[in-house]
Amino acid sequence: MTTTRRYLLTLTCPDRPGIIAAVSSFIAAHNGTIGESASHSEPDTRHFFMRQEILAASLPFGADEFRTLFAPIAGAFNMQWNISDSAVKKRVVLLASQQDHCLADLLYRWRSKEFDFDIPCVISNHDALRSLAEWHGIPYIHVPVTPQNKKPAHAKILDLCEQHSADAIVLARYMQVLPDDFCNAYPNRIINIHHGLLPAFVGARPYHQAFERGVKQIGATCHYVTHELDAGPIIEQDVIRVDHSESVEDLIRLGRDVEKTVLSRGVRYHVEDRVLVHGERAVVFK
Repeated sequence: MTTTRRYLLTLTCPDRPGIIAAVSSFIAAHNGTIGESASHSEPDTRHFFMRQEILAASLPFGADEFRTLFAPIAGAFNMQWNISDSAVKKRVVLLASQQDHCLADLLYRWRSKEFDFDIPCVISNHDALRSLAEWHGIPYIHVPVTPQNKKPAHAKILDLCEQHSADAIVLARYMQVLPDDFCNAYPNRIINIHHGLLPAFVGARPYHQAFERGVKQIGATCHYVTHELDAGPIIEQDVIRVDHSESVEDLIRLGRDVEKTVLSRGVRYHVEDRVLVHGERAVVFK
């Protein structure tokens, strides 16, 4: 893991000549050092994406003054942009239900310092995973969700996320559909793992759907949550090959490994500001 403090500049804007030159010239004019740089231009939409890692010690000012000085350039190119400080850890609230494989994997990677973010709490609609979270020293909050109390329960969960200053929310096999007002509060900041390859096999029981179709590979999709079920911008996907000899139970067992790996990668890309969204698509600078 990189420990050198850096500023992460991400931006999207309509594509036109001079964007890279303007950004690079601004950084160079202040003796800034670029540690990592990536950009992408989409020829069909004529949209441009960029991510820069700037060594913080190389600049004579902090992130706040960077925002002030860079604003005229951003305005000239009609940029949507953000600058973040790697020294300020993001706060990631985890939501889970009863299955523990994704939650356990995220907590292990966090405890082993593979992830560099804070987990203020785990919230669940069941009490089954309390010991797992508390063993890691993380508060566990049980908010029961029933068909009769879905609206107030999710309002309480949203309030808890706001109380804990969540920068991102990860659904680690949280088996409830979030209401629209919840999605509106955290656009492109709610990360879900779907146990199937989207856009195929949307909704419940994707492994059963895959089995019925006799697929030769199964997979998992990490994506942002939007109003439409399982239709948000895709961050990461992966697959594993299967054949006719495997039952639905085999597909579920094999799929768990893919799910937790895909989710951990997607969370890492988001927290490191490697994901830029434009419309329904996500550009990921890995």
